[in-house]
Amino acid sequence: MMPVPQRPESVQGAFQVEAEGVVAVVRFDLPGEPVNTLSPEVGAEFDAVLRRLERDETVRAVVLLSGKPDGFIAGAKIDLVQGARSAVEGEALARTAQAGFDRLERFRKPVVAAIHGACLGGGLEWALACHWRIASDDPRTRLGVPEVQLGLIPGAGGTQRLPRLVGIAAALDLILTGRPVKARKALRLGLVDEVVPPPLLRAHAVARAHELATGVLRREHPAGLKKLRKDGLQALQQAALEENPFGRELLFRQALKQVRAKSRGHYPAPEKAIEAVRQGYEKGFERGLEREAQLFGELAVSPVAKRLMELFFAQSALKKDSGVDDPTVKPRPVRRVGVLGGGLMGAGIAYVTTGAGLTVRLREKDDAGVGRALAGVRGVLEERVRRRAMDRLERDAQLRLLTATTGWEGFAKVDLLVEAVFEDLALKQQMLRAFEAVNPTGIFASNTSSIPIGEIAKASEHPESVLGMHYFSPVHKMPLLEVIVTPHTAPQVTATAVAVGKKQGKTVIVVNDGPGFYTSRILAPYVNEAAQLLVEGARVEDVDGALTDFGFPVGPIMLLDEVGVDVGHKVAKVLHAAFGERMGSPEALSALLDQGRLGRKAGKGFYTYGGKVKEVDPAAYDVLPGGRSRRSFDRNQIAERVVLQLVNEAVRCLGEGILRSPRDGDVGAVFGLGFPPFLGGPFRHADTLGAPALLESLKRLRDRYGERFEPAPLLAEYARLGRSFYEGR
Repeated sequence: MMPVPQRPESVQGAFQVEAEGVVAVVRFDLPGEPVNTLSPEVGAEFDAVLRRLERDETVRAVVLLSGKPDGFIAGAKIDLVQGARSAVEGEALARTAQAGFDRLERFRKPVVAAIHGACLGGGLEWALACHWRIASDDPRTRLGVPEVQLGLIPGAGGTQRLPRLVGIAAALDLILTGRPVKARKALRLGLVDEVVPPPLLRAHAVARAHELATGVLRREHPAGLKKLRKDGLQALQQAALEENPFGRELLFRQALKQVRAKSRGHYPAPEKAIEAVRQGYEKGFERGLEREAQLFGELAVSPVAKRLMELFFAQSALKKDSGVDDPTVKPRPVRRVGVLGGGLMGAGIAYVTTGAGLTVRLREKDDAGVGRALAGVRGVLEERVRRRAMDRLERDAQLRLLTATTGWEGFAKVDLLVEAVFEDLALKQQMLRAFEAVNPTGIFASNTSSIPIGEIAKASEHPESVLGMHYFSPVHKMPLLEVIVTPHTAPQVTATAVAVGKKQGKTVIVVNDGPGFYTSRILAPYVNEAAQLLVEGARVEDVDGALTDFGFPVGPIMLLDEVGVDVGHKVAKVLHAAFGERMGSPEALSALLDQGRLGRKAGKGFYTYGGKVKEVDPAAYDVLPGGRSRRSFDRNQIAERVVLQLVNEAVRCLGEGILRSPRDGDVGAVFGLGFPPFLGGPFRHADTLGAPALLESLKRLRDRYGERFEPAPLLAEYARLGRSFYEGR
């Protein structure tokens, strides 16, 4: 029989306690905040609650749950870590959290964590210190330790309790990737003990706490103090790799090798995490906690963590940014979205839009195009089902939101249309006129990557309803959306596009109109300089290798192959016409088009495709000066030339008012183009170098290679004034 709920008892601040028979239900609800986060103040208050419950002889067990409707605990307050002025201060933060969770784990009455919504970072470390964990099977319930994505490691016992609970291999995967897992996977890993439907979570947690208190349910060991054993093959693998010194040595060595290959030495946190886990296994739990805290302190004040935390705060700020300066402007309600074009981009846009719960009407020119578009969306959904990221019912529900046609039927009812046809001004204007003929009040958004929105809008009877929504390929993976506005775009239209982008799960920046906008414009000189190096005799692998060594995920030549040499050529023509020789692309590259070398989509470009490994195709050199006879270039010099072209153009965009702020420029470059996150973006990188030093480097390159390296006027001004881009921001 379930205990009868009794009168709630208020506790000041973030915690409320309700008695359900012999079980105390502690509700964590941080006042005035959308999510629960951890801080020393929260820890002290929770400690006081525990002490009181420990003295209360009528309480025999505790349930910990969240008062927030969609989240458990989102982690620690990042600004506390960002504010650490020394490694000693950072270490002290970790030690304080460790002490609190140690007290929770040693609490003499059983504590059950009832987890619904995000349980991340310090939130998961809190749950790990509890004696039983129950998660709701809601899609919003995710458990993970994402600290590595901020340049940190779990610092409240996570590197010690997690591997002891789920095993070394599974723990390292969670810690080193930072990826959260859903409740069902958490159950398979042993991260939680049970999964129940959300409406049953509280009652089930109270019942389990009662059973633990009365001895009906027994746990063989306190949470986190012994490895979880698995059955069958998993048990054999764990015994072979984790429960003997030779196997552990192999496991740690392999993890370190993979981390170094991926990070290229730019991100210290993954290696430090491995060190902390290893220390705990070799020296014991207490020594492991000690080393974890030391490493956390060192990382907290590292330049990499500073840059990654700054990016985190920039993203957080953008989530609250409507895209317009007037706070009274509200977005239009959007329930139906149209998509013109069902190619790679159009299908991707349809996928993320139906994923946001919006109805999509897609138009293609013929039945074959419709079939390919629908297959493209279904393919992404099937992949998610295979990876168990969604079930078949969720897949079918999302597919029901998508319909397709070869005509304009149904488009009179859409609130927003996203055009994703070929990069041709006349065609885009034709689509705009046709849409306005059937829907004069709808918003028209072009997915163009280079054509000025103002030029497209010249065909419109309602230019106030026209703007750009520039997605990045593949749409379902790339996090950025660049919204482009003209002087005529209505603020409400801007706010509506931003709101839709956020629903689609995108990080949204708003930029002003101009050829190439922001991302395509700064990408062009970056790729052009890489191509110029090939013309001068550099090897493709040296150019791409220099930039991946610098920190980009792929090199500029491989990126050109992925985007399409023909697409790059079209963008280059638009920008060359707008900006002159400064944006000129080497003429030799157009010869690639004559050979049909369009990149991956054609099966050949600078690289060969079809085999297991992409390799540079020597035949691509035949159209370049010097042919297949290549020479060596210093990789640091390659990186400097290519990267400073991008940085300089970003500064020009800020000076010309294309960008609203350096923040947007950094977010756009990192999340749209893969600029190394550990450098924080082009403006953070410029501030690190210093405006005077950056100016001198560009002048030196200009004197040697030509006017394309002419420093941006704003950079020269900042160097003269001794200013930084983030000064006073």
